[in-house]
Amino acid sequence: MIDARDLTKRYGEALAVDHLSFEVRPGRVTGFLGPNGAGKSTTMRLILGLDRPDSGQVTLNGRTYHDLPWPLREVGALLEARSVHPGRSAYMHLLSLAQTNDIPRSRVDEVLELVGLTSVARRRAGTFSLGMGQRLGIAAAMLGDPAVLLFDEPVNGLDPEGIRWVRMLLKSLAADGRTVLVSSHLMSEMAVTADHVVVIGKGRLIAEQPVGELLARSSGGLVRVRTPGAEQLRAVLTREGARIVAAGDGSLEVTGLPASEIGELALSAGVALHELSPQAGTLEEAFMELTKDSVEFRVDRDGTAPVAGAPR
Repeated sequence: MIDARDLTKRYGEALAVDHLSFEVRPGRVTGFLGPNGAGKSTTMRLILGLDRPDSGQVTLNGRTYHDLPWPLREVGALLEARSVHPGRSAYMHLLSLAQTNDIPRSRVDEVLELVGLTSVARRRAGTFSLGMGQRLGIAAAMLGDPAVLLFDEPVNGLDPEGIRWVRMLLKSLAADGRTVLVSSHLMSEMAVTADHVVVIGKGRLIAEQPVGELLARSSGGLVRVRTPGAEQLRAVLTREGARIVAAGDGSLEVTGLPASEIGELALSAGVALHELSPQAGTLEEAFMELTKDSVEFRVDRDGTAPVAGAPR
């Protein structure tokens, strides 16, 4: 488990992390979301002891990173896939990490097989594509078979097959009972990968909840209804305080009443229903709504960036 409590970090006058507290529990994939400049990378560095917080503390299974006797065997991380000597082969890079952490040589072959790099294990890392570099970074994170894993943009540079592979890997790691924290800007991928999300903006916590709850909130309680008695049902629902919009496909989009109550009212009125389905919002919509006041560089709806200092 990762337990962050009241983390604060300044770089000169810039406040990168502002009294941030959250938990990352084992057995689920936790998405770590926020706009550019939100403080995600700084927070990950604080977790891994690469930076010291000005106040607060973060522990991994009850201990700080510096107190772990064999860090690589307890915490694995991918923060920068290119942090490997370009002249060293993938195999030698992993072997050097293994030897300095008392990890068996056989584990190097195992993780190379796991990430699909066995055939290029003796090639210099400097010749690797971006996607191959990502796979090598994941292999390094997995080398010590750790219980806690942090990944920053793990699908960057991967093709669709590689993205799917990472998704299944993260889910399997969580299913094994590991603690998995994943930072990504790909909302569509996080929607199908993460079980839980931590959303931050300007260094502060905005939301910490299951993905399903966040999506339900973003839908605004919208229910799609299809019925041959649309006008009769509209009158019934309006009297009960519902707000109704007729969609282009002939359905009714109803807010203000739950699906169960809509169904009961339709039954009482003798109106047949062909569809009654609550509509979940998308993670992207929920994210944009949550972080609208935390975006550093905003783009207008027409796709143009507003001029700095211009009235909005």
